[in-house]
Amino acid sequence: MEISAAGRLEVRITAADVGKRVSVRTMIEHAAPGEKFTDTVGVLTSWDKGVLLITRKDGERVRIAESALVAGKVVPAAPARRRGPAASYDELARVAARAWRPVESERLGDWELRAASGFTRRANSVLPLGDPGLPLDEALGVVRRWYRERGLPAYVQTATGAEGTQELLCAELEERGWVPEVTAELWVGALAPVADRGDPAGVVLSREAGEGWLARYQRKGLSEVALRVLGSGPSVWFATVPGAVEGAPPAAIGRCVVDGRWAGFAAVEVDPELRRQGLGTAVMAALARRALDEGASAAWLQVEAENAEARALYAGMGFAAHHAYHHYRAPDAGGTGR
Repeated sequence: MEISAAGRLEVRITAADVGKRVSVRTMIEHAAPGEKFTDTVGVLTSWDKGVLLITRKDGERVRIAESALVAGKVVPAAPARRRGPAASYDELARVAARAWRPVESERLGDWELRAASGFTRRANSVLPLGDPGLPLDEALGVVRRWYRERGLPAYVQTATGAEGTQELLCAELEERGWVPEVTAELWVGALAPVADRGDPAGVVLSREAGEGWLARYQRKGLSEVALRVLGSGPSVWFATVPGAVEGAPPAAIGRCVVDGRWAGFAAVEVDPELRRQGLGTAVMAALARRALDEGASAAWLQVEAENAEARALYAGMGFAAHHAYHHYRAPDAGGTGR
């Protein structure tokens, strides 16, 4: 907290600091003994009518009465990260977008409108990396019309928790009634340790998702559009561990997209009856070795907040969270897959 030369706590933020990362201390009403204050760190997304709105790294929004402020200061735009390769949000957002391409897209200034017949939110949402070239309300009107013409709900993909992420846009969307759905995180890590973690023997790599791979993939009844999305990306590899019985679905599968220094992992799935036997690790090791051969050195993947088993696996491989991402659904729009 900010402390004056006289040793007093001071509030050194104002409404002019909206958009900056801040740390504030507030008084707790009816606090238990020893719990007089609480601290909040995040981006100051608004300061209106005596109420501050602060967005934390994970996207949680905290409302604080100005009258409860005890101390506050502006802090560096993003906390120092001690694990994983250095990368900006913009770089990772673009790499992730190239690894999961829609079948149709259109530019709106620096925003990209993406559609793929409703197959996953990632391929059917706006990626707003910059200025749409219009006032926000007009831009959102264009977005809603564009998706309505295609019979799809309108989504905007945003991120929080790293330098250059979109806490202010999240606040603007929520003020307009857009609803956040399926918050997840993008994690990064060094690639070589992944390659060394498991035994890739028995893992079959292919450039295409064959019938066996698709039989294990969690999304059933895939359309031709979905297959195009799965096969999209600069250099795509599919990994399969055959089942013990001929004709049965594979024991495990995975997907990796190599893009320059980055290798992006996805769709790592294991037969529920065969989990905790190292099959998921083996799949990732085989894909990582192929990515290293193609010149990659860093890795990324996406994981949902409630998937404790996956998070433990990836943390053990050296991955750490870089930022959280969210899909905001337009008011009164129906949902679609992640």
